[in-house]
Amino acid sequence: MNQQIWKTLAIFFIISITLHLCSQQSLIKEDEAGSFREGKIFKAPSLPSAMTFAGEPVPLEVPDVAERLDRELLVNSYLHATSLLGLKRMQRYQDQIIQVLRENDIPEDFIYLALAESLFSPVTSPAGASGFWQLMPDTARGYGLLVNAEVDERFHVQKSTQAAIRYLKTARSKFGSWTNAAASYNRGMGGIDAALKRQGVSSYYDLFLNDETFRYMFRILALKEVLGNPTKYGFELPSDQGYKPLPTKTYTVRSTIEDLPAFALEQGTNYKTLRLYNPWIKGYKLTVAPGKEFVLDMPE
Repeated sequence: MNQQIWKTLAIFFIISITLHLCSQQSLIKEDEAGSFREGKIFKAPSLPSAMTFAGEPVPLEVPDVAERLDRELLVNSYLHATSLLGLKRMQRYQDQIIQVLRENDIPEDFIYLALAESLFSPVTSPAGASGFWQLMPDTARGYGLLVNAEVDERFHVQKSTQAAIRYLKTARSKFGSWTNAAASYNRGMGGIDAALKRQGVSSYYDLFLNDETFRYMFRILALKEVLGNPTKYGFELPSDQGYKPLPTKTYTVRSTIEDLPAFALEQGTNYKTLRLYNPWIKGYKLTVAPGKEFVLDMPE
């Protein structure tokens, strides 16, 4: 009888151990949304030996500067879905944005500021900032954009880029540095100016700031490094998988359109496509003031 009990206990013990090992093996094979993948080794990316933003050197010899960049490189090099989505969207928008930056003598690195703000998505923040450049309504109006119930030009790629450029030029003139100007895009010119004066320094990299602004420039730098050198960080995106620029023709509107869905159908398209090609349109009507006009992008 005792021998039978011991045999039963031994069998139970073996089954328990087997189930435990199977459970652990299942955990090891979880994908990246869980823990690990069996046999996969995650390597820390190496810091670049030197780096610049808008032609201005990043002082990587300063320990905390190097560590803050290291943190954002780790985050962005292993933020796989987001990084790949950024690469896909860059193929659609980078040429037109860089063209506007060049025409206004703004360093091309500022395209990564727009990426950090919105990932080239027509988003609105909880605070009410909208568009690729995440402009607040009053700020946008102050830089000449139309924002009302029917039209929100913060979602117009070229016009919102022009508005951001006007801000950045003013900030560059105030601070004498593109880096400080970029940091002020997050904290505000008043906030960066007050911090520089209170702490008696002249560079963003010497400031102690709130966590969001403390990380802000380094997120931009990490996006520049990772998305500017994708294969170095293990990202492979065949060109045919990127989002191509939409082929368009323009249609100039000089009088009010009372019914945009009906107008779209008359033009051989539909309201959904009209909105996707013109994300600055916000309603079913487009009011055109006397002497004004809108230029619509339409599918070819």
